Amino acid sequence: MIIELTSELEDALLDRPLPPWELDVPSLAQSTRERYRAELAAAPQFDETVTALRRALAGEGGGYAVLRLGRLAKALGGADGERFLRLATAFAAEVAIPFSPFPRWPLWKPIGVKVDKDPGKSSGIGYNAFHMDIVNGTLPPDYTTLLCVRPDPLGGGPSILSDGHAAVSRLSEDCRALLAASAYHYGTFFDLHGVGEEYAQFPVLDGPSGFVRFTAKMLQRSELGPAYADAARQLAAELVRGQVSFMLERGDYLIVNQRRFLHGREALQAGQETVPVDDRRLLLQLFLRAPEGAGPAA
Repeated sequence: MIIELTSELEDALLDRPLPPWELDVPSLAQSTRERYRAELAAAPQFDETVTALRRALAGEGGGYAVLRLGRLAKALGGADGERFLRLATAFAAEVAIPFSPFPRWPLWKPIGVKVDKDPGKSSGIGYNAFHMDIVNGTLPPDYTTLLCVRPDPLGGGPSILSDGHAAVSRLSEDCRALLAASAYHYGTFFDLHGVGEEYAQFPVLDGPSGFVRFTAKMLQRSELGPAYADAARQLAAELVRGQVSFMLERGDYLIVNQRRFLHGREALQAGQETVPVDDRRLLLQLFLRAPEGAGPAA
């Protein structure tokens, strides 16, 4: 769902400078969340916009939303400027608790473009297959979010999203049984906090948690038993069949409910090596955790 801000709300937000955030590592401090809420709650249509955002993420048939914040980004000095990032963080805090599992990046993590990187990685130039973030943590983020600082200047790299549960529902009973077995593994797990312990062998269909704990990258990078690999390939095909695709514009803020949707990216346009590093596509990533006792994000 695309959520546009009214001009009245945009104007009001420009007049509400937010203080620097404080962290209760790994999360945004409660005092900061409360301060941001107090500053923004009286802005016209703010509550209505937040209600629409929450409904898009967790309502019937929902699971993702794109907040169009481009005009605010431009007015506040760019989508990676401090004033704008505080505002984006405040919107995120209306959904769940912002946090960073990476000690190196206290809150927002940059995802740029590296032409010599594995093309299938988030900072690579190729197709980034459907996945959930931190798939091998026992407590993955409930939401993953991506803020577009710069789109690909050559016009590539649309975001792709797919409803994981809808894809699973189209599979055979035998296939779903294989996906429910703790027979899958992917990636490494180190120097992380706030996402539990390493889940070395996990089921794709993670029962009561609601996660479709899947990354198509495991088909190329993990050794899976033939029957389990075939089930994963069938799921990957259904995810592609049900995908939606759109281009993030400068200042767009994508929020994905990981208990419902998986995400990825089409390949960037050829010729990235001709684009100066500081002009290449740049996203900022932030994770969200549902408050304790709030129940599943689904």
